[in-house]
Amino acid sequence: MSSKSFQRVSVRGLEEIAGPVFPVHRLEIACLQPYLPIKAMNHSSSADCRFNHQATFIQGVETVSQSKHLVCPHCQAVNRIPENKLDRQPNCGKCKAPLFVGQPVELTDQSFAKHLRRNDIPLVVDFWAPWCGPCKMMGPHFKNATAQMEPKIRFAKLNTEIAQKTAAQFGIRSIPTVAIFRNGREVARQAGAMDARTLTNWIQSQL
Repeated sequence: MSSKSFQRVSVRGLEEIAGPVFPVHRLEIACLQPYLPIKAMNHSSSADCRFNHQATFIQGVETVSQSKHLVCPHCQAVNRIPENKLDRQPNCGKCKAPLFVGQPVELTDQSFAKHLRRNDIPLVVDFWAPWCGPCKMMGPHFKNATAQMEPKIRFAKLNTEIAQKTAAQFGIRSIPTVAIFRNGREVARQAGAMDARTLTNWIQSQL
């Protein structure tokens, strides 16, 4: 890391950024990126911030806001967003479009793999088809769940009639089927239509 990215800020300066700093005697927390310590002293001292993440102070405990990689639903660019800014309606750094729009992302065989591997938040996918009656019935409920649970979770829909390769890859034999993926791996799936309440409760129980 370049020394230009280092900055010395007073505790009073940190209070202006992150709110009141609760008294602490001495606290050391290891940054994940880069691997340098953060040292916070009492109010009369200054703090050396040798990291490129934003610090948050909660009841005397200093934590580092980790970044999340998010795939843009519009241009498929991968964005790095601080975790504590996910709910501030972030925009894509490339196309400037919102990263969350309150509705599921339409995936294809080409875009599915990127969203699966590059998103750092859980991915919930509705495998469906236009001719499927229960799929159409569940559609509004899936959209409702999307609006409730974003931005902590990425919701997506995959048309199995078009994206047949992906549907076959994951062994989708009945629709609708909802699958939850985390860190690139499937962690749960549920076949059959669900209303919004049942869907959100099921997702929460699996994560």
